[in-house]
Amino acid sequence: MKSILVTIDFNEKEAPLLEQAFKMASAFKSKLWIMHIAAPEPDFVGYDVGPEEIRDARAEELRKEHRLLQKYAKDMNDRGIDTDGLLVSGATIETILQQAEKLKADLIITGHERHGFFYRAILGSTAEQLLEDSKIPLLIVPLDLDKA
Repeated sequence: MKSILVTIDFNEKEAPLLEQAFKMASAFKSKLWIMHIAAPEPDFVGYDVGPEEIRDARAEELRKEHRLLQKYAKDMNDRGIDTDGLLVSGATIETILQQAEKLKADLIITGHERHGFFYRAILGSTAEQLLEDSKIPLLIVPLDLDKA
């Protein structure tokens, strides 16, 4: 296993994903990619805020996400794991699968949280959609262990 892709959300539940990624990368001496998919550009039709303020706020949000990704990658590198952070934009499932293929990932690590019926009916689950569409092995880490 030469390459592992771990997806994170910046929802303050990254720790179990990153720890699992560390264990797998350590065990197999793999290259680790930590990826966050940035929210797509919002559609502000009908809002009073001008485009410049929107662009500035969006740019600051992306800089903050990039800095955090780089911190996570540095922490892994400091622990002896060859790691890079990726900040990409796009549709979640398609982007994960495209990046995994591009990086020649042997494993995708992603998280899963329990959600109610209406949430699942409207938004679905990233982990469930990846299970349906991925040809690359998946490691799904439960993120809501305190609710079990």
